[in-house]
Amino acid sequence: MKIRTRRVVGAAATAALALSGVAVASVPASAATKCKVLKLAFQGPLTGDYGNLGVNISQCAVLAVDQYNAHNPKVHVQLIKFDSQGDPAQAPALAQKIVKDPCIVGLVGPSFSGETLATGKLYNSVGLPLISPSATNPTITQQGWKVFHRAVATDAMQAEQTAKLIKTKLGNKKTIVIDDASDYGKGIADMLRADLAKQGTQVDNGESIVPGAQDFSSTVAKIKQSGAAIVYYGGYYSDAGKLAKQISDAGITAQFISDDGTYDKGFITVAGAAAKGAIATAPSAPLQTSKAGRAFEAAYKSAFGMADGVYSAEAYDAANFFLKGIKTGKTTRAALQKYVSTASFVGVTKTLKFGKTGELAGGAIYAYTVQPDGSWKGALIK
Repeated sequence: MKIRTRRVVGAAATAALALSGVAVASVPASAATKCKVLKLAFQGPLTGDYGNLGVNISQCAVLAVDQYNAHNPKVHVQLIKFDSQGDPAQAPALAQKIVKDPCIVGLVGPSFSGETLATGKLYNSVGLPLISPSATNPTITQQGWKVFHRAVATDAMQAEQTAKLIKTKLGNKKTIVIDDASDYGKGIADMLRADLAKQGTQVDNGESIVPGAQDFSSTVAKIKQSGAAIVYYGGYYSDAGKLAKQISDAGITAQFISDDGTYDKGFITVAGAAAKGAIATAPSAPLQTSKAGRAFEAAYKSAFGMADGVYSAEAYDAANFFLKGIKTGKTTRAALQKYVSTASFVGVTKTLKFGKTGELAGGAIYAYTVQPDGSWKGALIK
């Protein structure tokens, strides 16, 4: 995702990109060996329109660190949170703070693709290892950054599998594709447009909405005029919920499908009754089928009084991969970078093993459907 990649334009873009490549005070790769407490960082949205997604992720990193500290008192680890609101324009300033703290030896994140692209060069320049549980833009692993690792499948696979779902499970009916104009939402929507056309599905390329708007009546009218039986939305849960509700209120009965940015309880809250039967695809696997997954869900609910969300378990696995390295004596950025790049870790979601570019070995996409009781139920897209 899932996850917010607003376009950075004009002066903001120039500043963000310049800052992400600027030189910072030298921090020796071995400096963390002198730290009394090692630190892991989290970078992502904790507030704002997409705060739900970052809270899901950050709380799992907290859970992993708390469990580790309860059993490994010799090397204490602290988690430090950095709230980017998922915004590429805000992320570089936070990255500067992160890299200047020599005791931060690993980063769970960045959460969203846009903020990753805006900060990855800086992180790579200081050798700070990253494991993102949710940044799914395929171009990230094409940047040549040695420190980036991705714990999920990419948007390219998600778009391909969504097209397959439409063809094999939903009757290959005419589909209109709408997006939120963000790097993430439009990116995955454009890939789906191409995949649908390639497989022979009748596709209306639709349009982009204005994120955060309250009235999508012109887009709803375009959907109705298209006669499409399936509406696909590329973007995040808040706008997806509003769009789904307005489509339903207009009497349109088309199947609503979206991406991992929509796979959140916030979509159901905003869409209300219109959420029933909606589908969101995601590279995040259901956990109820494994003993380890069920144990994680129980521990999360006990710790935070709520159910886990999208990419919660992936963040838990990412943090625990770092923590296993620390437990085995990898207490510097350089040592931990080498460890996560070459070792493997059996987590609650999958075995994390990264290729030379930081891409996950394997990966799968799941379709989650909103049930009558307001819950999501997922199944592998085959």
